[in-house]
Amino acid sequence: MAKSASTKPYLVRAIYEWCVAEQLTPFLLVKIDQNTLAPRGFIKDGKILLNLSPASIKDLLMGNEAITFTARFNGAPQNLYLPISGVEGIYAKENGEGLFFEVKEDQEIGQKKEKKSPDRPKLTLVKS
Repeated sequence: MAKSASTKPYLVRAIYEWCVAEQLTPFLLVKIDQNTLAPRGFIKDGKILLNLSPASIKDLLMGNEAITFTARFNGAPQNLYLPISGVEGIYAKENGEGLFFEVKEDQEIGQKKEKKSPDRPKLTLVKS
């Protein structure tokens, strides 16, 4: 059986659409990695919190691999690229309702790490 696609991008889109439909402000919390394109001056503790309200951004694309859009920071337009794997949460600013996700270690760098095999087998003595 083939591995099914992650539900995360679909859930992120659903919460975003719900926020917009309810006239709430969608906030996106993203853990930064080397694949993330975001203004460095707004990163705190390795994360960035972004207002995704339609009035604040333009050219929003929420794909299965990444979220991209243009936003103004200190008056200057910037293109953002946010890997879905780094999304920690999307929620409404007004009431905190939304979804939060665990960002796994291999997702932090945007790709799977190769597991190194140990140099020697680990054996345990079992006494009966």
